[in-house]
Amino acid sequence: QVQLVESGGGLVQPGGSLRLSCAGSGFTLEYYAIGWFRQAPGKEREGVSCITSSDGSTYYADSVKGRFTISRDNAKNTVYLQMNSLQPEDTAVYYCAAHSSWDPICSFNTFEYDYWGQGTQVTVSS
Repeated sequence: QVQLVESGGGLVQPGGSLRLSCAGSGFTLEYYAIGWFRQAPGKEREGVSCITSSDGSTYYADSVKGRFTISRDNAKNTVYLQMNSLQPEDTAVYYCAAHSSWDPICSFNTFEYDYWGQGTQVTVSS
Protein backbone atom coordinates (compact mmCIF):
# COMPACT_ATOMS: atom_id res chain seq x y z
CA GLN A 1 0.00 0.00 0.00
CA VAL A 2 1.38 3.36 -1.06
CA GLN A 3 1.49 5.78 1.82
CA LEU A 4 3.07 9.08 2.84
CA VAL A 5 3.20 9.93 6.52
CA GLU A 6 4.14 13.37 7.81
CA SER A 7 5.44 13.97 11.32
CA GLY A 8 7.24 16.63 13.30
CA GLY A 9 4.57 19.28 13.57
CA GLY A 10 3.70 21.01 16.80
CA LEU A 11 3.50 24.27 18.68
CA VAL A 12 6.50 26.58 18.51
CA GLN A 13 7.17 30.17 19.49
CA PRO A 14 7.91 32.82 16.87
CA GLY A 15 11.52 32.58 15.82
CA GLY A 16 11.65 28.89 16.62
CA SER A 17 12.35 25.87 14.43
CA LEU A 18 10.75 22.59 13.49
CA ARG A 19 11.75 19.76 11.20
CA LEU A 20 8.98 17.98 9.36
CA SER A 21 9.46 14.47 8.02
CA CYS A 22 7.68 12.79 5.13
CA ALA A 23 8.17 9.03 5.20
CA GLY A 24 7.17 6.87 2.28
CA SER A 25 6.00 3.29 2.39
CA GLY A 26 5.04 0.97 -0.44
CA PHE A 27 7.11 2.96 -2.95
CA THR A 28 10.52 4.57 -3.30
CA LEU A 29 10.52 8.32 -2.82
CA GLU A 30 13.84 8.63 -4.63
CA TYR A 31 12.02 8.25 -7.96
CA TYR A 32 9.44 10.92 -7.20
CA ALA A 33 9.46 14.67 -7.02
CA ILE A 34 8.33 15.57 -3.51
CA GLY A 35 6.49 18.71 -2.61
CA TRP A 36 5.58 20.30 0.69
CA PHE A 37 2.35 22.23 0.78
CA ARG A 38 0.46 24.00 3.53
CA GLN A 39 -3.10 25.09 4.13
CA ALA A 40 -4.16 27.64 6.70
CA PRO A 41 -7.79 27.94 7.85
CA GLY A 42 -9.89 29.65 5.23
CA LYS A 43 -7.08 29.70 2.68
CA GLU A 44 -6.19 27.66 -0.35
CA ARG A 45 -3.47 25.04 -0.23
CA GLU A 46 -0.17 26.57 -1.30
CA GLY A 47 3.16 25.16 -2.32
CA VAL A 48 6.03 25.72 0.09
CA SER A 49 8.93 23.76 -1.34
CA CYS A 50 9.71 20.88 -3.67
CA ILE A 51 12.66 18.72 -4.61
CA THR A 52 13.19 16.91 -7.90
CA SER A 53 13.92 13.23 -8.31
CA SER A 54 16.42 13.58 -11.16
CA ASP A 55 19.07 15.79 -9.59
CA GLY A 56 17.71 16.95 -6.25
CA SER A 57 17.08 20.52 -7.37
CA THR A 58 15.09 22.47 -4.81
CA TYR A 59 12.49 25.19 -5.10
CA TYR A 60 10.91 27.46 -2.53
CA ALA A 61 8.01 29.82 -2.28
CA ASP A 62 9.15 33.41 -1.83
CA SER A 63 7.52 33.51 1.60
CA VAL A 64 9.83 30.81 2.98
CA LYS A 65 13.00 31.33 0.95
CA GLY A 66 16.02 31.58 3.21
CA ARG A 67 14.14 30.11 6.18
CA PHE A 68 13.07 26.63 5.02
CA THR A 69 15.23 23.85 3.62
CA ILE A 70 14.02 20.70 1.89
CA SER A 71 16.22 17.61 1.74
CA ARG A 72 16.13 13.89 1.03
CA ASP A 73 17.50 10.85 2.81
CA ASN A 74 17.06 8.09 0.27
CA ALA A 75 18.36 5.44 2.67
CA LYS A 76 15.48 6.26 5.00
CA ASN A 77 12.98 6.83 2.19
CA THR A 78 12.21 10.17 3.80
CA VAL A 79 12.08 13.82 2.79
CA TYR A 80 12.53 16.57 5.35
CA LEU A 81 11.50 20.18 5.64
CA GLN A 82 13.65 22.14 8.06
CA MET A 83 11.79 25.27 9.10
CA ASN A 84 13.67 28.06 10.85
CA SER A 85 12.67 31.55 11.98
CA LEU A 86 9.05 30.50 12.09
CA GLN A 87 6.43 33.22 12.17
CA PRO A 88 2.72 33.17 13.05
CA GLU A 89 1.87 33.35 9.35
CA ASP A 90 3.52 29.95 8.91
CA THR A 91 0.74 28.38 10.97
CA ALA A 92 -1.01 25.78 8.84
CA VAL A 93 -1.47 22.09 8.21
CA TYR A 94 1.56 20.92 6.25
CA TYR A 95 1.27 18.17 3.66
CA CYS A 96 3.82 16.29 1.64
CA ALA A 97 3.02 14.91 -1.78
CA ALA A 98 4.72 12.75 -4.38
CA HIS A 99 4.74 13.26 -8.15
CA SER A 100 5.98 10.50 -10.44
CA SER A 101 8.37 12.55 -12.54
CA TRP A 102 11.99 12.55 -13.63
CA ASP A 103 11.82 16.14 -14.83
CA PRO A 104 14.66 18.46 -13.78
CA ILE A 105 12.11 20.85 -12.31
CA CYS A 106 9.21 20.52 -9.90
CA SER A 107 6.14 22.65 -9.41
CA PHE A 108 3.55 23.68 -6.88
CA ASN A 109 0.62 22.54 -9.03
CA THR A 110 -1.34 20.31 -6.69
CA PHE A 111 -3.00 18.46 -9.57
CA GLU A 112 0.37 17.07 -10.67
CA TYR A 113 0.93 15.16 -7.46
CA ASP A 114 -0.14 11.54 -7.27
CA TYR A 115 0.04 10.75 -3.56
CA TRP A 116 -0.61 12.88 -0.49
CA GLY A 117 -0.01 12.47 3.21
CA GLN A 118 -2.57 13.18 5.88
CA GLY A 119 -0.93 16.40 7.06
CA THR A 120 0.70 17.61 10.26
CA GLN A 121 -0.29 20.74 12.17
CA VAL A 122 2.24 23.51 12.68
CA THR A 123 1.25 26.30 15.04
CA VAL A 124 3.48 29.30 15.62
CA SER A 125 2.34 31.30 18.60
CA SER A 126 3.65 32.91 21.75
